[in-house]
Amino acid sequence: MEWSIQDIARSAGTTSRTLRHYGEIGLLQPSRVGSNGYRYYDQDALVRLQRILLLRELGLGLPAISEVLAGQRDTAAALRTHLDLLEQERQRITRQIASVRTTLEKTEGGQQLMAEEVFDGFDHTQYKEEVIERWGKEAYDKGDQWWTSLSEEEKAAHQQRQLDIAADFGRAHQAGLAADSDVVQAVTRRLHEWIATAATVTKPYFIGLGEMYVADPRFTQNYDRHAPGTAELVRDAMKIYAERNL
Repeated sequence: MEWSIQDIARSAGTTSRTLRHYGEIGLLQPSRVGSNGYRYYDQDALVRLQRILLLRELGLGLPAISEVLAGQRDTAAALRTHLDLLEQERQRITRQIASVRTTLEKTEGGQQLMAEEVFDGFDHTQYKEEVIERWGKEAYDKGDQWWTSLSEEEKAAHQQRQLDIAADFGRAHQAGLAADSDVVQAVTRRLHEWIATAATVTKPYFIGLGEMYVADPRFTQNYDRHAPGTAELVRDAMKIYAERNL
């Protein structure tokens, strides 16, 4: 049995563009290419894609994933390793859920919050490899130094700003506002200012980041949870903003 690239992209929550990129860099080759140029994937390819996506979610960059897959010939053993890692991730998420629940209960009850409770299970270093792969070690080091210099209150405020920006993009999308509208561009300016607090934001960087919000399901869901299609609005708005202002 085999599946088309569109079927695989839909089922995996990714894009055909991403799958083609994986093929171009030798990470995931289609099992065959039809006479019409369409790519098809068999069961072995599905298992390999699952392993790739699992490793991506664990924070590994594409070069690191390629090395891991090249060194793991035993699929069953590799999947057992993934399972162990996912169990660890589940424990981390469980801690996050408990942290958010505690924060909610104490906030509603007017109780004093404890920093170790608020941020239990959160780790900004999980994307270290990916940031270095995309933008270089200097970019990661700068962001990491900035983040670790913040107090717990400042970290919470920074995270809340991003949540507010994402929610405003969602409301704008639900209202049918265009990417170049004054309202959406005002939200995009806030996003630019939010990113610029921790990084040097160039025109290519800002546009590329917007593309990643759509291409990478992990980032897409942060926006689309407010309203499906919001991430695409953000991408388009970021490109317009960059062309006009950067």
